Amino acid sequence: MAKSLTLQPPPLVSTLVIVVLCMVMVVVEPVREMVPAMFIFGDSLIDNGNNNNLPSFAKANYFPYGIDFTAGPTGRFSNGFTIVDAIAELLGLPLIPPYSQASGGQMLHGVNYASAAAGILDITGRNFVGRIPFNEQIRNFENTLNQITANVGAEEAAKSIGKCIFFVGMGSNDYLNNYLMPNYPTRNQYNAQQYASLLTQTYTQQLTGLYSLGARKFVVAGLGLMGCIPSILAQSMSGSCSEEVNLLVQPFNENVKATVSNLNANLPGATFIFMDVANMFRDILLNGRSHGFSVVNRGCCGIGRNRGQITCLPFQTPCPNRRQYVFWDAFHPTEAVNILMATMAFNGHSSFVSPLNINQLAQL
Repeated sequence: MAKSLTLQPPPLVSTLVIVVLCMVMVVVEPVREMVPAMFIFGDSLIDNGNNNNLPSFAKANYFPYGIDFTAGPTGRFSNGFTIVDAIAELLGLPLIPPYSQASGGQMLHGVNYASAAAGILDITGRNFVGRIPFNEQIRNFENTLNQITANVGAEEAAKSIGKCIFFVGMGSNDYLNNYLMPNYPTRNQYNAQQYASLLTQTYTQQLTGLYSLGARKFVVAGLGLMGCIPSILAQSMSGSCSEEVNLLVQPFNENVKATVSNLNANLPGATFIFMDVANMFRDILLNGRSHGFSVVNRGCCGIGRNRGQITCLPFQTPCPNRRQYVFWDAFHPTEAVNILMATMAFNGHSSFVSPLNINQLAQL
């Protein structure tokens, strides 16, 4: 798979003009691009380097992270591709750069604003110190949009942005690094349904904010089976999935799926699709061998029970047979799973992605 693409704008031409010319699909290269660009918002599942220079404990810019990635450790919390890397490739796009490194021509095909430890709630992830919450990620996108609009005008910018894919995957840390953390008061303030409602109300406002900035094609990823990740498995002597944690996050997924339907009905010109990551993971865990996975209950890199008590440390030796593992570390899937889930989202049926898949969304 093509891992990177370097684009050099011609001299004496504004790089931001080049950005938007390509965003309105002027043909400048032979690659078949289904959309002009993809803008990405999320957490460590799709962060590709935005936390590298933050005063943060949530970083993955060291070996063996990136062991199977052409550029080595970049800040991706995986041995290789993240799910958005694989989706970008399916869309005919090159890898999308992190906001912390993107400028001018580097923003040609979009920007990744995701940040490890980030949440829907600003307070989420404070144990890791530095992180970029969803609200701040939206402000960073607004900065990008302002640069483009200043160069080509509001009408041209809006036309271009409306054709782009907006991928949003938030909420994991609002549970793992907020609700389930003993030093947070959240669990004493809200039951599972109340907390899911709080998150969904905030999330709806944030997604509507992106719509008001011109976004029209949305992919909203739900939460996976978080009770089955190695970090949670390690807390059980039996090593079995925590049904309590899976049930805890279920109301959030149900609410977000309903929110997608409501936004489709109430925001003119917008199309939101819901990626049912829990169903994808359920399929992968139940049918692991048919997908080529022989190890579904422990990390490839980590320490302790299920290799999930301490996550992947610098220069730790990971498993050699990474293609056979579902989990890379205590919290994150391997490249093989990321690519598989990207394919499920891109071409999948309604049990995995609805009301359309990404392929159909891109063609609207």
